[in-house]
Amino acid sequence: MSSAGRNVFIVQRRLTHYRTPLFESMRELLAGHGLQLRLLIGRGTPEEDKKGDAGELSWAQTIPTTYFVGGRLCWQPISRHIGKPALVVVTQENKLLQNHLLMLAPRRFRLAFWGHGANLQSDNPGGLKERFKRWTTNRVDWWFAYTAMSADLVGRAGFPAERITVLNNAVDTSELLQQRRSVTPAETSALRESLGFGAGPVGVYVGSLYADKRLDFLFSAAESIRAVVPDFNLLLVGDGPERDKVQSWCAAHPWARWVGARFGREKAAHISVAQVMLNPGGVGLGILDAFACGVPMVTTECGRHGPEIAYLRNGTNGVMTADRQDDYVDASLELLLDGARQERLREACAADAGEYTIENMALRFSDGIRQALAF
Repeated sequence: MSSAGRNVFIVQRRLTHYRTPLFESMRELLAGHGLQLRLLIGRGTPEEDKKGDAGELSWAQTIPTTYFVGGRLCWQPISRHIGKPALVVVTQENKLLQNHLLMLAPRRFRLAFWGHGANLQSDNPGGLKERFKRWTTNRVDWWFAYTAMSADLVGRAGFPAERITVLNNAVDTSELLQQRRSVTPAETSALRESLGFGAGPVGVYVGSLYADKRLDFLFSAAESIRAVVPDFNLLLVGDGPERDKVQSWCAAHPWARWVGARFGREKAAHISVAQVMLNPGGVGLGILDAFACGVPMVTTECGRHGPEIAYLRNGTNGVMTADRQDDYVDASLELLLDGARQERLREACAADAGEYTIENMALRFSDGIRQALAF
């Protein structure tokens, strides 16, 4: 195999900080098999830049990125940067114009998609955009599916199961586990006191603050929980477009606190004050925070979840209720008031935190790349 034939390119429209450990690990693993990982990264939209979640890798190559139609279309000139690769991995997004050229033009390399298999938050799954996405599903040589749920969606679109690698999408849970273990009971107690929380149970919300998270549902449910458990407190960790709504609601409910975004050990410390994680809206990678910190999540069948919802085993490592507030409140109360059940779910969370790791994801991704080149 020539030097060019050993090159594997992964293209990221933008690089987020939580992906950098994955690519570092994959680069090392692939090098051990004589393959060179090359990473092409663009930049996010102005709105995405405000999130402050961009990552950096000294060996990644930055490519020009141009957005059109208010960010709904994106052009990144990939072809001029890849030369003669063995494999190119791109994310399955209709907005990425360069993907369509790669799919339709004759090529002498393997092309793979990395993605969800569908837009799981689409309001019109039978619409033109989703039908087009399903058409593109079968225009590549290999698939890297986020989760088993994603693999099922890809398979139902007609793609061969033997050419799908399930990655089990993850963040650096190993680091978060270490950070959580370093938080002492005394530190948790002091933090509770600084938040103005007494000895009663605490629910924590961790995530961005935007419409799909259904914060109004969360607020109403929390009020109902408080009506039954008078010393219940709610802690909200995160930031986003609906921060003003959160601030206003917390100001009117002194038993609730919003602390903005928290990361790393500081996030783990704040989660440590809670017995349950409350997220009735869209759940994605945040479920790994629940696993790593041993705080079981309660969510709903809201139809807004990311593919990582496949990790939730209802009644074992978390709880999913029907999309009705009464059901959600009842399930949250049952878990909050049952210490033995909390402990069983915490143990399952800890076990699954050891399964859904960056290390395992990197191994799956690297093995899948080798299989894609061998078939």
